[in-house]
Amino acid sequence: MQPLKGITVVSLEHAIAGPFATRQLADLGARVIKIERPGDGDFARGYDKRVRGLASHFVWTNRSKESLAIDVKHPLLLDALIRLAGAADVVVQNLAPGAADRLGLGYAALSKTNPGIIVCDISGYGSDGPYRDRKAYDLLIQSESAFLSVTGTSDDMVKAGNSIADIAAGMYAYSNILAALLERQRTGRGRHIDISMLEALTEWMGYPMYYAIDQQAPPPRAGAAHATIFPYGPFEAADGAQVMFGLQNAREWVSFCATVLERPEIGANPAYADNAGRQAARATLEPLIRDTLRALDATELRRRLDAAQIANARVNTVHDLWAHPQLAARGRWRSVDTSAGPIPALLPPGSWPEDPRLDAVPALGEHTDAILDSLGISAAERAALLADGAIQRPFIGKAG
Repeated sequence: MQPLKGITVVSLEHAIAGPFATRQLADLGARVIKIERPGDGDFARGYDKRVRGLASHFVWTNRSKESLAIDVKHPLLLDALIRLAGAADVVVQNLAPGAADRLGLGYAALSKTNPGIIVCDISGYGSDGPYRDRKAYDLLIQSESAFLSVTGTSDDMVKAGNSIADIAAGMYAYSNILAALLERQRTGRGRHIDISMLEALTEWMGYPMYYAIDQQAPPPRAGAAHATIFPYGPFEAADGAQVMFGLQNAREWVSFCATVLERPEIGANPAYADNAGRQAARATLEPLIRDTLRALDATELRRRLDAAQIANARVNTVHDLWAHPQLAARGRWRSVDTSAGPIPALLPPGSWPEDPRLDAVPALGEHTDAILDSLGISAAERAALLADGAIQRPFIGKAG
């Protein structure tokens, strides 16, 4: 069965952090009602049109949800939303700090009538402190968290290629919500969860922070190589292909020297026996290793690495990833419907492949009529709201 079937989530969400968290809940069977603005909806719908007219970020983070497109400032609709949220199991929001509270959708207000409700607030810096009201986008949090200071080359800092701060916050929101649901089973009480993007990504910065504790030098930016373990990174083969591999211990170093480099005497040198010694001698060892490996084509290099039991990988492109043989062999690909037709979708990690939930990506306002009808708003009232632009139904046949 889908373990969260029967759980209702109301989410005032946009961009990535909130939608990514609630998509995980939807994947596990929760009913997720996504609140959007009439007109444009979640602004992530407009980031690009790369997925057959739809936005890549949006289709990634919003499958299996219902779209309710309403003007939350309209008194009738705000009252309906408060009733909808108050009856839910979980409310998630990543609006500007304080916005949900002003609407009567914060934990303090909702828990008065539903003490078992779980309210998860996601923001850049948290619900208090001097940075509370600062705008926070993914790249800004990568900067504030010092992630950029350890990522890139010696000359240039480089951002992560995906929305790492949003993803970190979304996953901590997801795991905290699951924990709160378990707690509620025992106590009957809900919980207020306060997720900060800065705190989420700072947690992921634990290794470089401890490495630099007490004002020691931080890990240098080292491109695609590991900053503090050697050898560990991409190495060029004779045919120009890059092969990624890494060593973790003394046994692997000895095996690497004997089988890959065919220089066992280097592995026997006690000066290079541990990583600290190899790091200290990196200026000597790196050119020797690279010159040796450039005499081997990628196939032979990977054969030797496998023979030496050294972990290695191809340096794939995103196009390679679509066709990755391991994902195909494990049957990880399915299909998801959208307003632009079916698109491929990856089963969520750890899912039960015999009963996956991969429902459609909703069109903007697709479920507005049905949800408002369930809340007692009549067809005549909905028609008047539609005429005023306070609600939206989907544009049938158009992407979005």
